[in-house]
Amino acid sequence: MRIAVLVGGIGGARFLMGVRRLPAEVTAIVNTADDLTLHGLRVCPDLDSVMYTLGDGADPERGWGRAGESFTVGSELAEYNAEAPWFSLGDKDLATHLVRTRMLDAGYGLTAVTAALCERWKPGVELLPMSDDRVETHVVVSDEDGRRAIHFQEWWVRHRGKIETDRFVFTGAAQAKPAPGVIEALRDADAVLIAPSNPVVSIAPILGVPGIREVLRSTSAPVVGVSPIIAGAPVRGMADRCLEVLGEPVTAQAVGAMFGPRHDGEGVLDAWLVDETDRNTTIDGLTVGSAPLWMSSPEATEAMARAALELVEVTA
Repeated sequence: MRIAVLVGGIGGARFLMGVRRLPAEVTAIVNTADDLTLHGLRVCPDLDSVMYTLGDGADPERGWGRAGESFTVGSELAEYNAEAPWFSLGDKDLATHLVRTRMLDAGYGLTAVTAALCERWKPGVELLPMSDDRVETHVVVSDEDGRRAIHFQEWWVRHRGKIETDRFVFTGAAQAKPAPGVIEALRDADAVLIAPSNPVVSIAPILGVPGIREVLRSTSAPVVGVSPIIAGAPVRGMADRCLEVLGEPVTAQAVGAMFGPRHDGEGVLDAWLVDETDRNTTIDGLTVGSAPLWMSSPEATEAMARAALELVEVTA
């Protein structure tokens, strides 16, 4: 059985911990719109979060970065007033970015670079960036410096989203192409899952790359989404603040409706899995099921993934 999963961030990484326990070939299509350049190095937060988590190298307490990390280089940069105080890179993490940037500068695409990095981490699933082209989420904000666009990482890490915000812009998405293997993975899958990742800044950028939404709407494989919202709050992260910017309610129903049914307009879903606390959720045109959605262990998360597949009568 072949399963393709659209993922972003820590929530997506933890979801994959359960999905990879299924008897299936799993391909993860990972958001790259969080990517940014710091100190001349290309940093891919979502790809790295997935790679480190599945490779048993992530810091379990912080939920991001490397376990046993140190920040000597960052401290030295700070002495030169050259460190971005809102985004620190650990020493071990810097090695990943150095290797990635060197390979990108040599002409390798991000897909090839990711595959090379995974040779060390052996995540147990195939990791594909959504695109080899540069796509970044920028946020239009207003503050004492006026109305301007900043990178999403600055909006969240520096400001924690607590700044007057107008909208999110996926810069470069309209011109981007799906990375090699992405369309094939979606087209050839027996099932496609949308992880409980941030719907606004993790999943929407993936769907914004031309060709990906279209193949999801045309594939014969069922497409099932898993809600990142439980009882009116995000499982983790800032999905609530992002939804507020869009004027959307912070509910499982609202997020499922945002993705929408495949037979209606631009929707991409056949079914939507919500937590048991949201079991009364209904969305026109979608099969809605419920199961415990707290990813408390890989075993619990595997049960989530199985519940999602059972909604469309696919077994693994």
